[in-house]
Amino acid sequence: QVQLVESGGGLVQPGGSLRLSCAASGSIVGIYNMGWYRQVPGKQRKLVAVITIDNDTKYADSVKGRFTISRLNDTNTVYLQMDTLKPEDTAVYICSLGLNRFIYSDPEDYWGQGTQVTVSA
Repeated sequence: QVQLVESGGGLVQPGGSLRLSCAASGSIVGIYNMGWYRQVPGKQRKLVAVITIDNDTKYADSVKGRFTISRLNDTNTVYLQMDTLKPEDTAVYICSLGLNRFIYSDPEDYWGQGTQVTVSA
């Protein structure tokens, strides 16, 4: 059993900021690649940001320069700092974890329930 629990979503005005948190727990040992995806109704879930076990990061072009993913050292707790938010950032943000610790692949083995982010005036 592996559980991912997100928090930090909410309603924010355009130009504002939010910080999302995700904590993984359960039957995993060591640290893993983790990421954030987002999904809106009628569209496929899309990768937003990834942080590897070596703390390398990867971002979707749409959020690069505005969002920052980070990790609490030596843990499977990650954060997504979202700045200069835009209405098009509105989505359910979903935390993920990938079991592959040697060859990079998008972290898609475990998923959280998601946290709603709404950017609106």
